[in-house]
Amino acid sequence: MTTHQPDTLHCDHGRRRQAIVASVLADVFQRRLAAGQHLVTQHLAERFGVSHTPVREALIVLEAMGVLDLVPNRGAVVRSVAARDIREICQVRRALECEAVRRACGRVDLAKLRALRAELERMTVVPARAAERFIKSYIAKARDLDSRLHDLIAASCGNAFLAKELNRLKVLFRAFRDVSWEFEGARNDFRRLAEEAREHLAIVEALLDGDGRAAAKAMSRHIRSGMTYWSRSLPEQIEPASSNGSRRRASSNGNGRLSGNGRRANRNGR
Repeated sequence: MTTHQPDTLHCDHGRRRQAIVASVLADVFQRRLAAGQHLVTQHLAERFGVSHTPVREALIVLEAMGVLDLVPNRGAVVRSVAARDIREICQVRRALECEAVRRACGRVDLAKLRALRAELERMTVVPARAAERFIKSYIAKARDLDSRLHDLIAASCGNAFLAKELNRLKVLFRAFRDVSWEFEGARNDFRRLAEEAREHLAIVEALLDGDGRAAAKAMSRHIRSGMTYWSRSLPEQIEPASSNGSRRRASSNGNGRLSGNGRRANRNGR
């Protein structure tokens, strides 16, 4: 079983739950947790320095996302995540984000958009390769700008249910995002950061112009582009060792994959 250094959380209850969800998602997507592996509540509580309550709540959230199964008398079991899952998640994300950005036109704070535009323009000139000391700062800045823009759009869409759903799913979207950026950083390939900044700029410019249709098109292109990078960076799933000690690659097919709404489809399609 993968071992971890203690990740004690010093934050309120809700944020502890969110932090546990984000951390377990990263472990699943980066294959530090293998498909079929059991997660023990006590071990997670010790790892994060919290009580069992936020751990159990986090596991329920992760089950709703389709990343884990909560099995009676067995606890939480990690499910396989494949490239097809990313495509389906992105289809759902595109539908939500395009509607949100279209509705945000005329509602969004223009001063905040202009500030984002200035920062994004600087990111478009990030070099394709960088000295090691700059890698973390480039990725951190890109992460910050991406989160701020998408959060601003969700908060400005004028639909509380849509904003809440985007907020619920963003931890899943951002876990994939962060895995892909770590992949690019490890390869010292930062072309995606500049490309993404230009995609974000197109969204911002359309919002500043009050053109909802153009904003939705720019958002759709952005998410399709991101899907390509997310799929490329997802490591191959290796199943846990069998009783004879052998290991095999998990299939991306089958009935245990994520469905577009974040849950799993069974053999009956339910």
